[in-house]
Amino acid sequence: MLEDYIRNKQKEKDILLMAHVVLGYPSIEETFELVQTIVEAGVDLMELQIPFSEPIADGPVILQANQAALADDVKVDDCFRLARKITDASDIPFLFMTYYNVVFKRGEERFFAETRGAGICGAIVPDIPPEEGESFMAAATANNIDPIFILAPTSSSARINYLSRFGRGFFYCVARRGVTGAQTDFSSELDGFLARCRKASQLPLALGFGVSSKEDVQFLRGKVEIAVVGSQALRLLNTNGTRAVGDFFGKLR
Repeated sequence: MLEDYIRNKQKEKDILLMAHVVLGYPSIEETFELVQTIVEAGVDLMELQIPFSEPIADGPVILQANQAALADDVKVDDCFRLARKITDASDIPFLFMTYYNVVFKRGEERFFAETRGAGICGAIVPDIPPEEGESFMAAATANNIDPIFILAPTSSSARINYLSRFGRGFFYCVARRGVTGAQTDFSSELDGFLARCRKASQLPLALGFGVSSKEDVQFLRGKVEIAVVGSQALRLLNTNGTRAVGDFFGKLR
């Protein structure tokens, strides 16, 4: 479903935008308002992160948002209810992003059944590799949820080829080693990595970790199908509020 949506959207736009928000941050009510503002600004997909206490792939900006949501007693049940409200109100695809502990504690079958019930069509869970995720992937597939796998520039071509066997929807390529939010040097060094990804799979490619400006998105045109923006939008939210985030996304492409 995600792949078809992306391919059809490519007929209208030469690069798609995917936003990232943390459910329950700054509050349940403000998350809903933030999502609506971002959707109205023209993004094409969105990650809804279920907060977790140790988000190992995330840098300090998203980490702080996770911790603040948990400190406000945001529960997984709250996230499912909010996701349902969000998907009912908007017609773009939404994905959950979280960590495997959340899925494990919920139970894989229950998690993905509730994910489907919330109107979510994909799941990004960066800390469950295919070697350990047979039941995870089976539960996702049974509920028509696309499991989105991460491809990293530090991965060997053999590893990328292996991961390509399990991908659905698209692949999430990280622009550099490390965590989200740090500055990325968008240069021709990315080209070799993306070429290896293209060789391994025909699925669309999304690229994140450091995409923070119109210039970054311009650089990625023709290289990937989706530019992913998370930390920079949260920085603007923290300093200038929801309207600034909408203005940012509206001018990003």
